[in-house]
Order: sequence, then structure tokens, then C-alpha cells
Amino acid sequence: MTAYIIRRLLYAIPILIGVNLITFLLFFVVNSPDDMARMHLGMKRVTPEAIETWKRERGYHRPLFLNRDANGAETLTDTIFFDKSVRLFAFDFGSSDAGRDIGYDISQRMWPSLAIAVPVLVVGLLINISLALFIVFFRATYIDIAAVVLLVAMMSISSLFYIIGGQYVLSKVFHLVPISGYDTGLAAWKFLILPVIIGVIGGVGTGTRWYRTLFIEEAGKDYVRTARAKGLSERLVLFRHVLRNALIPILTGVVVVLPLLFMGSLITESFFGIPGLGSYTIDAINNQDFAIVRAMVFLGSVLYILGLLMTDISYTLVDPRVRLS
Repeated sequence: MTAYIIRRLLYAIPILIGVNLITFLLFFVVNSPDDMARMHLGMKRVTPEAIETWKRERGYHRPLFLNRDANGAETLTDTIFFDKSVRLFAFDFGSSDAGRDIGYDISQRMWPSLAIAVPVLVVGLLINISLALFIVFFRATYIDIAAVVLLVAMMSISSLFYIIGGQYVLSKVFHLVPISGYDTGLAAWKFLILPVIIGVIGGVGTGTRWYRTLFIEEAGKDYVRTARAKGLSERLVLFRHVLRNALIPILTGVVVVLPLLFMGSLITESFFGIPGLGSYTIDAINNQDFAIVRAMVFLGSVLYILGLLMTDISYTLVDPRVRLS
């Protein structure tokens, strides 16, 4: 088990290095610091002095990879690559282009993101699995056909429709919840209800249809037919056999998204004015704050690789044969 985890970790390191290097090249080679300065200051009538001042204030005036004017270790450390890219591996995100501490901002904004993402995951998982089992119970009937048509229709609808429609009906028409905004402490619940409801409804189509496919595939296997032949009711077959044996792919889908819950939702947080990491990233893109964007890209890569690692580990817990692969 330990050797398996170490091997997976060693696989993840070069992936993370590659992602970090590609991100650096996109930001500082394809899009040079001079280009960043012009975009931030405005493309028209920007003097070379203003560009140089902007770069110096943010540490972009140094060489990219090798500082030939420095001595000793500073030849490598006094560079943009070390300051803006290598330090990310120590989770030293530095300061934004506006001068704010990115690490502090992340530590504050992660909680609103989790306050939305965790309930959406848990409630959505329970609802999707329950609906999928109900549909499979009536498989090959008109209920099954109608449910599949409805699920496909829900999958085809943009998430923006659910957001705008939910804001209009629940907030503007019935005045049940605030249309947007956020508050601290327990008072935040009234601002979170609508995003959570819309997040759950928006994921019903995709989630329920996926679980339905898993359960139908499992229901056609020999051990299920054997259980039916022994006289077990369809309800017991579904819950005692089908659901239990479909837990491996369900576990995979859940575990792989757990670290990504931290990142928040770009669209939902922006529309509802939630000060989470999703809106933090959108604001950074709109304000052309390249330091924040780089930090969030790196953090997202780390969390995604962590999710894959957690998936591999969870496989070893439910299926020991995976350890031999």
C-alpha cells in the first residue's frame, strides 16, 4: 500500500512541474511582461518609463531564467522564474499586481466557496442516486423513457438559465431569498440557499443519467440474475447488490472532485456575489491581475492531481487487486 502511494506521488511530480512550466511560458514568454504592462496600463499612449516602473514595482524587470549580472546562487534565484514560479511549490503565492497578499485572500475566500460546494455535492449525490435507483426500478417502462427524455433536456439547458430563472422566481417574484450578496457567520445561510438549490437542480440531469447507466449495467450482470432467481425482491436486489457493487465508480466520481470543491464555481459565485475563489479568479481576469491568475491555475493543478491520487488510494481500499497494477 505504501509503495503504491509513493509510486503514484512520483508520477504526479513531473505532471505538476510540466503544468507549472507551461503556465510560466504562457504568461512570460508568449505574453511578455511588457505586454502585461501595456494591458494593465492601457494600450494607448503608454510611455516606456511607465512600463518599466510597472514592471519594477511587481518584480517583472528581472531576467526570465538566468541573471547574468548576479553572482553565485542569485544567478538562478534573482529571476522571474524562481520568484514567480518555483516559489509556488512552497505555496508562496506572493502579492497580487494590486499589492494584496494572495495567500491571505485564498484563506479567506475558500470558506464561502466550500459553503456552497459541499452542500451541492452531498445533497446532489443523495438526490441523483435516489432518482437513478427509482428510474432503474421502472426500467424499460414508460416511466424510464420519460425520465431519460427529461434528464437529457435538463442536461441541454445552460446553467445560466437555472441561475437567472431561480433569481427571478424565488427572489424577484416570491421574495423568498436575497437575489445576491453575502454575509458572515450564520447570517450567510439566507444567501447560500438559492445557489445551493440551483447547483443541485443544475446537476440532476447529468448526475442522475450517469448513475442510471451505472445501475443498469450492474443490474444486467450474472450475480444480479442469480439473486432474482433466489426469490429476492427487486428492491432488495437494487439496494443490497446493485448499489453496493456500483460504489466503486461512484466513489471515483466523488473523490476526484473533493479537492476541486475548494476552487469554487466561477459562474455561480459571480452571479450571486459570493466572495469565494471562483469570483476571485473572475475578478482577477477582468482586472488583468496576472499574479492571481497564475496562483489559481497552479492551485487548481495541485488540487486536481491530489484528487486523482485520492481516487487511486480509494480504489486500493475497495479493491485490493489495484495495488498490484
